[in-house]
Amino acid sequence: MGRLRGKIAVITGAGSGMGRVTSELFAQEGATVAVTDLSVERGKETVAVIEEAGGRAQFWQVDVSQEAGVAQVYQEIGWEFGTVDVLVNCAGIIGVDKPTHELSEAEWDSLFDIDVKGVFFSTKHALPYMIAQNSGSIVNFSSIYGLTGNDEFTAYHVAKGAVTMMTKQDAATYGKYNIRVNSVHPSTVLTPLVEGIAETFPGGLREYEKVNTANQSIRRLGQPLDVAYGVLYFASDESSWVTGVNLPIDGGFMAR
Repeated sequence: MGRLRGKIAVITGAGSGMGRVTSELFAQEGATVAVTDLSVERGKETVAVIEEAGGRAQFWQVDVSQEAGVAQVYQEIGWEFGTVDVLVNCAGIIGVDKPTHELSEAEWDSLFDIDVKGVFFSTKHALPYMIAQNSGSIVNFSSIYGLTGNDEFTAYHVAKGAVTMMTKQDAATYGKYNIRVNSVHPSTVLTPLVEGIAETFPGGLREYEKVNTANQSIRRLGQPLDVAYGVLYFASDESSWVTGVNLPIDGGFMAR
């Protein structure tokens, strides 16, 4: 307990899945959490869970693809909490499962607006706080498919590749301000969205897990908390000499 005591953390996509679990873990470790999500209902649910456990959190609705709204939210967070110590860019969508020659411009743009521009906008508007205080940690959610390719979800994989490179670029640029930028790269994680997919998969969850862990060393699906603990390490002062790292949290997928 207390690994983030006194820190102000902004988490995008905090209304569900890995964003919610990360928010809950951060609050347990002493952070004040600015919960941001497009869904008011889900975001307020996250705040309620944190507060019921004795933590401190506040909700802001934001569409990460719209810079004006993002800028306004970060201004309000500054008014409320004074600064931003940690940013976790978790918000994202997977988009359509199409190869390059079948993708429309609109399908491509709708995914990049959230998964890439969303990271850009939040990072851009959190950085002035971190530069002013000469410290900060940014953790981006990418994917194993931001490190390697396959024949599915082309736009998503390319977008996550962009997040991977943005992590390294910002780490190289902002280290002089004692700002660290790292990324986590999960394999398949059993979020509520994945649970719904698995339920309709031929053979159900057991077969879905078998198929989706076939290339892993540890043959189980990830849990959101598996990833959240990696994010916690990057957010904490324990990683004060760690930046520009693209960390697979994947049951050994990238080791094979």
